[in-house]
Amino acid sequence: MKTYAGIPEENASLENSKVVLVTVPYDGTSTWGKGADKGPELFLDASENMELYDIETGTEPYLEGVYMAGEVSENSSPEAMTEAVYQKTKELLATDKLFTLFGGEHSVSIGSIRAVGEKFENLTVLQLDAHTDLRPEFHGSTSNHACAVFEANQKHNLVQVGIRSMDVEETEYLPEGRVFFAHEIANNENWVNDVLEKVSGNVYITIDLDAFDPSIAPSTGTPEPGGLQWYPTLELLRKVFEKCNVVAFDIVELMDSAYSKPSAFLAAKLYYKMLAYYHINRD
Repeated sequence: MKTYAGIPEENASLENSKVVLVTVPYDGTSTWGKGADKGPELFLDASENMELYDIETGTEPYLEGVYMAGEVSENSSPEAMTEAVYQKTKELLATDKLFTLFGGEHSVSIGSIRAVGEKFENLTVLQLDAHTDLRPEFHGSTSNHACAVFEANQKHNLVQVGIRSMDVEETEYLPEGRVFFAHEIANNENWVNDVLEKVSGNVYITIDLDAFDPSIAPSTGTPEPGGLQWYPTLELLRKVFEKCNVVAFDIVELMDSAYSKPSAFLAAKLYYKMLAYYHINRD
């Protein structure tokens, strides 16, 4: 039995786990760097080579259990993939465990956010990303990666962090007062607290790895300069878990490339850190 991070089987059963993990190796609509379909495999491999003691929190999050809930492999069309992710998320939310997802390109988040939004009222979607992803449709599909949070913005409280690239048509859809552009963050020592003021209640966190600066996460589909750094990002996430009820999160856009190992290990550590923050605020 293959388990998350190679943890013991007793910590990897559905019954003994407080966390469920689904993977979506989908890369059907990306427009430049290809290889996000290999992201889950790279993430899981890196996770198996990671120390399982978290120094910051003094905990071993894996002891709370992580159940590998399989993958969504539907790729016949972007819309079919979105529906498959939606159905899988609904199924797993019924277990009342923390839902986590690893992509795949960012379009995989559309279905999971949809399902989480149906279960939890007053949902805030916290998006860490280089791109706004607010197009109503792109290349003939509303399930394109460029549309990843358009629906979330229509239905929920969307907060965007790290944005530094967008199309002019997206300006009309920006969530007013809830976009934290990277160039503004760079000149604002209080940006983490400013973001926290906009985030409350039930929270879905979606992290596109291109939110990080390419100096620390180069292997993404569109590595934009001027991105987030490691420790300030962890500070934000830690405080969100402290303040709010995080009900689900995803990490997307890890791409296979000659430089994939540093990015894969960052993704593995990021996922595990988020588990640590989740558990210390639930116990």
